Amino acid sequence: MTATFGFNFSDTYSQLPKDFIKKAELYTFKNAQHQIFNTSLAVSLGLDQNAIKESNYIFANGNNLPHGSSSIAQAYCGHQFGHFVKLGDGRALLLGEHVTPDQKRYDIQLKGSGPTEFSRGGDGFAALGPMLREYLISESIHALGIPTTRSLSVITTGQPVFRETTLKGAMLTRIAQSHIRVGTFQFASLNGKDHVHALAEYTINRHFPDLKNQGEKFEGLLLRVIDLQSQLIAQWMSVGFIHGVMNTDNMSICGETIDYGPCAFLNHFKQDTVFSSIDRNGRYAYGNQPIIAHWNLARFAESLLILFDEDIDIAKEKALSMLSLFKEKYMSCWVGLMAKKIGIENSSKIDEKFINDFLSLLEKHGADFTSSFRNLNNLNQLKDSLIHDDVFVQWNNQRINLIGQENMSSSQKMMDSINPCVIPRNHLVEQSLDDANNGNLETFHKLLSVVQHPFSMPENPMYLEPSSPEYEQSYRTFCGT
Repeated sequence: MTATFGFNFSDTYSQLPKDFIKKAELYTFKNAQHQIFNTSLAVSLGLDQNAIKESNYIFANGNNLPHGSSSIAQAYCGHQFGHFVKLGDGRALLLGEHVTPDQKRYDIQLKGSGPTEFSRGGDGFAALGPMLREYLISESIHALGIPTTRSLSVITTGQPVFRETTLKGAMLTRIAQSHIRVGTFQFASLNGKDHVHALAEYTINRHFPDLKNQGEKFEGLLLRVIDLQSQLIAQWMSVGFIHGVMNTDNMSICGETIDYGPCAFLNHFKQDTVFSSIDRNGRYAYGNQPIIAHWNLARFAESLLILFDEDIDIAKEKALSMLSLFKEKYMSCWVGLMAKKIGIENSSKIDEKFINDFLSLLEKHGADFTSSFRNLNNLNQLKDSLIHDDVFVQWNNQRINLIGQENMSSSQKMMDSINPCVIPRNHLVEQSLDDANNGNLETFHKLLSVVQHPFSMPENPMYLEPSSPEYEQSYRTFCGT
């Protein structure tokens, strides 16, 4: 073992019943090379970033891990595109939980670290492109103020990864409040009440300690997760983010965005936009995300039924009552965010229909989602066909009347603070990853620096421009992470 590098590891997850974890060994990568390190994140975690950098890729060698760390693979299940399967960390290892100087607890996980008992025939490794994609998009989501896992570093492993073609191997270090998923509770429910109870108690103690002394704390757990997910999905929708693979194993109990495999952002607005190559039926399309979130939460509720009441009918009645709150909670969050995006601070002045009327206009004219909101008070910056549509003119006049001329200045400031100038445009993401695979990280670093400041106008206007409708129509993302 080596020095601590500022890590203060604790391992409470291993206190759960042994079925929840499998011991695993980190593969030793002898020819690893540093690609990117998140210095600001390291500082926020209280790590010694200089010692980490000087240690020559501490996570590249299974015999050279920070003092106090372990290496375990977590078990979980998941509904993948609606089909239930047993899963687990097939190419990831949890090193432990880092406790920061201000007593916050974060999982430190390696992705692409080699095979585990859950690899199901896979090699356990990862490719450079998908690891850099997760780093880039998660930093963008974080900068937009949306809860997310983050990436501390990406290294190349020095060994090839064999997929459809031969790719550069890579490993990412992910930081998360935890990796407890809806799928973790589904795994627990397969093993009986004791496992569900142990996991629920652990989750409450770790994430929601205020629930510990409540009379119905397990019902409180479901309600809390419903709250967090309604807020998270509303935030995704407000910036045009499409997760792409909303399986139950990719829904975090603590309400963070997790797993950036086939994710992408909307450009030209269409409710049924799908980019994922494997989502052939559009299950996880942009407009379906709130529906799928509710479906996933129902699966979470099913796993908790045994804790709600011994009478299954009473337990189901409780669960259904709580699940029925999701739509209202989500809609309240979404309308509140979208109202601010169009300059109206008091969302009670408008309803869902008023926002959807504008979205319908964007779809009708094939307008860009991000720039249309950002430039709503600068009509000459909007799509020409949109501003000459009589329906839009009437809608916009109503919007301005709701704001009031005397409030236009403060309204504009609010709009500028919630409507990003830049998002990771799909064509720019792909170009940066292509260049990185060819040994040039300059394009990636430039794009990263721009998306880390989404509300600032970039010097280069190319970061503002969407790709062509033809590009977006044929653009496909892949589950590489």
